[in-house]
Amino acid sequence: MAEENLKIPRHVGIIMDGNGRWAVQRGLPRYKGHEEGLKATKNTVKAVSERGIKYLSLYTFSTENWKRAQEEVSFLFGLIRKHLKKEFDFYKENGIRIVHSGDISKLPIEIQNDLKEIINDTRDFSGLILNLALNYGGRDEIIRAISRYKETKDKFPLTEDNFKNFLDVPFLPDPDLIIRTAGEKRLSNFLLWQSAYSEYYFSDVLWPDFSEKELDDALKDYAKRKRKYGGMG
Repeated sequence: MAEENLKIPRHVGIIMDGNGRWAVQRGLPRYKGHEEGLKATKNTVKAVSERGIKYLSLYTFSTENWKRAQEEVSFLFGLIRKHLKKEFDFYKENGIRIVHSGDISKLPIEIQNDLKEIINDTRDFSGLILNLALNYGGRDEIIRAISRYKETKDKFPLTEDNFKNFLDVPFLPDPDLIIRTAGEKRLSNFLLWQSAYSEYYFSDVLWPDFSEKELDDALKDYAKRKRKYGGMG
């Protein structure tokens, strides 16, 4: 568990990277890495909830992931569909509310329906708010937000504060901390608008091996930082 009195971020985003490499290193097919990664995801969601973090955004499937082999994409969607509704008891037990970022219209219809259902079924849960970034890209979200603004009847000045109302989950606060695994040090189109002043933590651990210790290491590192938001230190 995290140390008592540790400065805890309100919103954490995680770029879950390294499933495929984890499998390849072990001479296994890539889908095995995704299966193990899913276990790490569930454990991390529970650990984040236990540490009092209010919001968690997980980069589940990006707009760029469509470029992968069709077999892998199909397996990923099958895995997502299998577990979206299956985990309802887990969400209920831990009070987890599901929300979604991304272009839902481009997802397979079965996943669209399951996603809408789990969002509706968990809407009154008062614990961790889990944002699934599924078919998500930061640039795509900004373009879609601009389109939504242009469709509004009442044209008011497009300020930063107003613009946020047209993002996929308007009430979601900007992420305080973004964690990326597998040693990569880039955003990969994740929460581009929201992450302007986020703190970043990069871990060499491949996602299937991400543990509570890794999470706590990231939280301890975050707690040491002084956030200035462009002001004087």
